[in-house]
Amino acid sequence: MAYTGSPVVANDLLFRPEHSIIVQSLRANLGHVTNGDGFGIGWYGTGDGETPALYKGTHPAWNDENLREIATNVRTPLLFAHVRASTGTPIERSNCHPFRHGRWLWMHNGSLANFEAVKRDLRMAVDPALYKYILGSTDTETLFYLALTFGLTDDPPAAVARAVGLVEEVGRKHGVEYPVHMTVATTDGETLWVFRYSSEKATSSLYYSNDASQVRRLYPDLDVLDRLGPDSRFIVSEPLRDLPGAWTEVPEASWALVRGGENHIHDFAPTSP
Repeated sequence: MAYTGSPVVANDLLFRPEHSIIVQSLRANLGHVTNGDGFGIGWYGTGDGETPALYKGTHPAWNDENLREIATNVRTPLLFAHVRASTGTPIERSNCHPFRHGRWLWMHNGSLANFEAVKRDLRMAVDPALYKYILGSTDTETLFYLALTFGLTDDPPAAVARAVGLVEEVGRKHGVEYPVHMTVATTDGETLWVFRYSSEKATSSLYYSNDASQVRRLYPDLDVLDRLGPDSRFIVSEPLRDLPGAWTEVPEASWALVRGGENHIHDFAPTSP
């Protein structure tokens, strides 16, 4: 889950929604998996020029008392939250999302297929100046540093397209039929970019919330909406509440830009690096 908009208390985002990401970690309706292999949140302060803060743990999110303590005392205009189901790499803090480099945050649902076979080739393609910052062993962190190598800080859609193109190229050299399965969210603290793509065209779900004022007109008796400003948006793998008309699904093979209440969807296709 990602949130951008008027500053809010993190607890209201993480624990209060009917189908919050904490609830989803126990029983995801669409993913049909328990995400108990660690968690992480990343957030920005209300001032400019700040590096985002991280809090990660290897316990299940629903069983970490410190997360609730922190969440009640963090007020932020931009929050990333992720609950993890490991695809084979160890359950340790360095493997929990979101990942951070400078002002940038990155998190990912999905996998790079047969990562053990392609890991060496992919990591050798990371810029040597960036390689030293890789701390964990996940496919997600590798994809992040490939995107940084290909210019994430200058043109995120082009950089992610090149990174995914490389993963598909390397994967197929190793006989992997469907190398990439991903929904990705990344941000520089001001703008959010999200991507939905898989090599087999069967990607996990991804949604963003519609204009809060529009949703208020649909549900005038829902008091919680009064706390959201006009520029508030959620990016979620599953809707936080069953409100028809409140959510737009990001189409397969698409990327979306979310900033200041704006949201624009574009086609996404990998490109050769």
